[in-house]
Amino acid sequence: MPGTTDRSADVIVVGAGPAGSAAAWELRQAGRDVVVLEKAAFPREKVCGDGLTPRGVKVLQDMGLDLSPAAGWVRHKGLRVHGGGVVTEVDWPRLQHWPDFSLVLRRSELDARLAAHAEAAGARVHTGITVTEPLLDEAGRVTGVHATGPGKEPQAWRAPLVVSAEGLSGRLAKSLGLVRREDRPLGVAVRRYVRSRRAADEYLDISFDLTSAGPSRDSMPGYGWIFGMGDGTANVGFGLLDTRRGTGADHRAVLRGWLDTFPEADGLGEDDAVTPLRGAGLPMALNRGPAYTRGLLLAGDAAGTVNPFNGEGISYAMETGRMAGDTAARALARPEGPAREAVLRGYPTRLRAAYGRHHRLGMGFLALLARPDVVRFTAAHGLRRPALVAAAMRLMGNLTDGRDGDAVDRAVAVLTRLAPAV
Repeated sequence: MPGTTDRSADVIVVGAGPAGSAAAWELRQAGRDVVVLEKAAFPREKVCGDGLTPRGVKVLQDMGLDLSPAAGWVRHKGLRVHGGGVVTEVDWPRLQHWPDFSLVLRRSELDARLAAHAEAAGARVHTGITVTEPLLDEAGRVTGVHATGPGKEPQAWRAPLVVSAEGLSGRLAKSLGLVRREDRPLGVAVRRYVRSRRAADEYLDISFDLTSAGPSRDSMPGYGWIFGMGDGTANVGFGLLDTRRGTGADHRAVLRGWLDTFPEADGLGEDDAVTPLRGAGLPMALNRGPAYTRGLLLAGDAAGTVNPFNGEGISYAMETGRMAGDTAARALARPEGPAREAVLRGYPTRLRAAYGRHHRLGMGFLALLARPDVVRFTAAHGLRRPALVAAAMRLMGNLTDGRDGDAVDRAVAVLTRLAPAV
């Protein structure tokens, strides 16, 4: 019976990042015994912009985390968008279903808090455990995982279901033949921390002008960011939103050239850096699937759930982690066999219903972003119209009240409904 030994459970979650911790927390809400296996020790470094849009804030609120400034969260009221030589400040929309603010917290701290939150809910979180491959029964179904402990000793952990929240590597998924789809975008994020006077800014800076001349034929399709951390530093970086359309330019040179367009007094240059430049992949548009097979569910980056519009991944990692946890809990409430399997096989459909059409629109946006002339024209003319920028922000951030909302929401709902799912 699951849960009767230290290395067995109802569900094993591999990875204690936002997806894994959210999945574990959700399973505990359903009363399930869950083990989380994490290879690193907290706090750990993670390449990220550190910004949580209102979509991410909503998940944290729903999970009951303390989001007060006293707990170290830094709140921002909107975006400052740079493009075509124009700068426009736009507040986050005031909507029925979403908060009207964003938050910033270093990922090293965020991941540790989410893991601790899952543990406080009753999840058994083990760090220093490296999962190497799935444990399979004679029929080839996943019944646990093989792992190595801190002393490299081999271990076997057993459960009827496993959630892979391993991130881009997706070792378990690859073992079962689930490889990344080459027709879906894969981006990259590059960032560092700097001492900056922008550390306490009310707005998050987003720039489509990565050179002093703005987008050009040799530009990369992406955007830069400056996110004030509230502690005397800022997270600065850029996201290349589709590496298939990259120019081969050196990331360090691109970042340095872009930051050199700001005044020296802003504290964004090489001499202001307090950490090295680091990068990580952005798996987008459900680019690995199916998200369920043979006792294994994929969540977060393991399933490729990053938003193609803006490279946002934390929100969707937590959302899909909760979906995976909920699906696993509902499946385990059914008798083993066809009834349980029917619930599990509905998980990929659930992901496509939630994100597929929005991701299809995002892939179209990436195609336009790869055309510098379109970006230049849109930025130069569109950014002079704050209402248009606000509407675009709602579309790109997947922040609407649907058909029950205002005219912008209804237009987005129609546009999304017309798009085929990825």
